[in-house]
Amino acid sequence: MIAYIEGKITYKSPTCIYLDINGLGYEVQISLHTYEQIQSLETCKLHTHLHIKEDAHTLYGFYTKEEKEMFLSLISVSGVGAATTRVILSGMKPEEIQAAILDENVKMLKSVKGIGVKTAKRIILDLKDKLTKNTIVSTDSQYSVISSNNNISNDALEALVALGISKNMASKAIKRALKANAGIDNVELLIKQALKNI
Repeated sequence: MIAYIEGKITYKSPTCIYLDINGLGYEVQISLHTYEQIQSLETCKLHTHLHIKEDAHTLYGFYTKEEKEMFLSLISVSGVGAATTRVILSGMKPEEIQAAILDENVKMLKSVKGIGVKTAKRIILDLKDKLTKNTIVSTDSQYSVISSNNNISNDALEALVALGISKNMASKAIKRALKANAGIDNVELLIKQALKNI
């Protein structure tokens, strides 16, 4: 198993990066949470999980061990796959997910695309006892809202489609997010707001 990889970022998007390690390029699937941490970096170290299925070997990367541990916890729940887990981690921070599980907040969990009431309850039932109660600190930063542009909308659309959302649905969600939050100039925030509208 590959525990972590460190190298030069040669391609970067909100859902995927390429890491060059001594001339060998690794395609690593990431969440929006990790993208926020590495977007200004030229090199990075990611904690990784190699997800093996019959038809694909997919490498997932996480900026923190906590995010990787949350990913592994979530995919251990029956009915919650790696793609859905990446959407969860793109819409909520690991500490927010943990808080929702410990507080049995079904509404917060089911606000994520692909998570219904039954799945949210199953996540809580399976993970509540496994997650240790730590001090959960919200590290929300204030995003500056100046003006939106087409590049941000296009990047957000591309990211949402990569997360498995239909182009039409993603486009409508982005429009709703921009209408509700006029002037967003941050692609990560736009994606998060759009995910809430799906």
